[in-house]
Amino acid sequence: MYIPAHFRRTDLAWLDWLAAHDAFGTLISLVDGAPFATHLPVLYQRDRNQVLLTGHWAKPNPQWNAIEEQRVLFIFHGPHTYISPRWYAEPKLNVPTWNYATAHIYGRVRVFDEPERLQKVVSTLAEKYESGAKVPWRLAESEGARRRLSGIVGFDLVVDEIQLKFKLNQNHTEANVKGVIAALSDGSGSDSLEIAKLMQDALERKSRP
Repeated sequence: MYIPAHFRRTDLAWLDWLAAHDAFGTLISLVDGAPFATHLPVLYQRDRNQVLLTGHWAKPNPQWNAIEEQRVLFIFHGPHTYISPRWYAEPKLNVPTWNYATAHIYGRVRVFDEPERLQKVVSTLAEKYESGAKVPWRLAESEGARRRLSGIVGFDLVVDEIQLKFKLNQNHTEANVKGVIAALSDGSGSDSLEIAKLMQDALERKSRP
């Protein structure tokens, strides 16, 4: 990923933030010599600099067949939004752009199909996303659960490289940044508000001695 120096982040707390913000990402590998992507949720674990992602595919998905022989890419898609030159202090001197936060994660995959491990992955994902329900769905209460587990394949992605990019107008003047923050803060979209918060945080960090 192309990352100019002023957009690069190295603190893995920002990776934690992205994973918490949206753990539904994109896993990219080669299938029959061509790029192939699967969009899926993952369980995220970090112990200092060691990061592990765990998830599963539907068994008919061909991505899992030869993936252990490859180094793959997983993308966390953070908030993003359009930035208009109208919001800058000098609109005529600028052009439209897009602000966003993302992580590209590289590593190697270990495939597994043990029913106990698959059950744990599905149960943990369900518990996470059913947490707000009055009567949450539970795998253990599902009829034919073991049969359903036979239709999926699990994976661990052992991470060996992390690239973090937070493009937040850090290359602009303070007046321009404040103009964008004000405009985004008046918007109704959740991504616009998230980017405004990230930009405010970056601006405050930049002003610290």
